[in-house]
Amino acid sequence: MVLPGSNIVIGPYAGDAKIKEVVFVKSSSRAKDCPKHDRPEFAIFGRSNVGKSSLINALVKKKDVALTSKKPGKTKLINHFLVNKSWCIVDLPGYGFAKAPEAARMDWSAFTKGFFLNRDNLVAVLLLVDASVPPQRIDLDCANWLGRNNIPVTFVFTKCDKMKGGKGKRPDENLRDFKQFIAENYKQHSPWIMTSSVTGLGRDELLLHMSQLRNYWDQ
Repeated sequence: MVLPGSNIVIGPYAGDAKIKEVVFVKSSSRAKDCPKHDRPEFAIFGRSNVGKSSLINALVKKKDVALTSKKPGKTKLINHFLVNKSWCIVDLPGYGFAKAPEAARMDWSAFTKGFFLNRDNLVAVLLLVDASVPPQRIDLDCANWLGRNNIPVTFVFTKCDKMKGGKGKRPDENLRDFKQFIAENYKQHSPWIMTSSVTGLGRDELLLHMSQLRNYWDQ
């Protein structure tokens, strides 16, 4: 079965996708300071203002788990949340926020890459891409870097309910353009899914996908 609004095939590893409990664990300014454990982790990553915090809050059905702000770039640390006492959501700083100090932008990039490269229990990166705007060079560069380093990625398209200013390309056209990039640059089949934190589109499907990845990783 292919999940609606995605290319994700659900197989025998899909299991209980319900979130019953979420507990904040720790904020870390360096990858080496992150919690030491063997629980599976999902890193949520994307351009500043892509809707990262809104998606996390929608997934766990709480409004204040991740800090949501109208000012992009508020997340400056690696934030760990323990889910159902068994796996973790990791909220990473967004990239590409032009108003952040240059030194801070470099630090965020450095420690985020260090996290990706050295976290043995990282199941996948959920790379968030704003579907309400055309593909951005910085998103393509990030996707390329993850691909070159063989880091598992699921592309999560956000804001699929929006079209900025009532003009320009529709979200489905932006999706088509980005999916073409994925097909041309990723040798292996890369999962993608459409979401909206406003309407709830894709929430249950994304959690089911994460349960499948988690259970397969545990084998």
